[in-house]
Amino acid sequence: MKALIFAAGKGTRLKELTANKPKALVEVAGITLLERCILKLKDAGADDIIINIHHYGDQIIDFVQAHHNFGISITFSDERDLLLDTGGGLKKAADFFNDGKDFFIHNVDIISDINLKDMYRYHTCRHNSVTLAVRHRSTSRYFLFNEHLQLCGRQNIKTGEYQLTEDYDINALTPYAFSGIHVVSPRIFEHFPTDKVFSISDWYVQLAATQPMQAYLHNEGLWMDMGKIEDIHQLEQLIK
Repeated sequence: MKALIFAAGKGTRLKELTANKPKALVEVAGITLLERCILKLKDAGADDIIINIHHYGDQIIDFVQAHHNFGISITFSDERDLLLDTGGGLKKAADFFNDGKDFFIHNVDIISDINLKDMYRYHTCRHNSVTLAVRHRSTSRYFLFNEHLQLCGRQNIKTGEYQLTEDYDINALTPYAFSGIHVVSPRIFEHFPTDKVFSISDWYVQLAATQPMQAYLHNEGLWMDMGKIEDIHQLEQLIK
């Protein structure tokens, strides 16, 4: 199985922790975010991973090589010249997924106990183009789903803006927060926009008008976004 790890972000919210290294190499309880992500995907069956890099990308390459690629095949999608956002990052790496099989995308700063094997089975049994891990939690932006957990739009709570796949009653849709983990079919690649830099979330909502895209609910268990120093300290206390 193949997978893409989004690790190109600058990690500006982590302040001094990313002043001289990438967010992917920030440690939580002595283990880097990148190592945790690679090992979780490997445990789920991923044996061929591509990592997009930008901020201090050379350090990520050196780290992976120093760990002998963690016993699997690992390559890199180099965005050091231009950060492409999530959609552009997937578009740049698309040629890597040339086996026609569905694959994982996982944000490097997400730590969870989500059962990735179960999520992959859920995705393939329903023949989805995209399956999005989501849960109930407070955030400023939500994906919106109907009673069949089909993606119907997204909403920004702060701005009041929303985007729908068709003329839905927004009050009849259920908001869920995206967990930064998705299973994707490469058949969506034929629908890439012409833009080089674009958000994968905006693009997903456009695709959902014609492609089967569903939520994978994981309301129980651990999920944390290591976006802020306080989040890292909180998880370290939980681990202790």
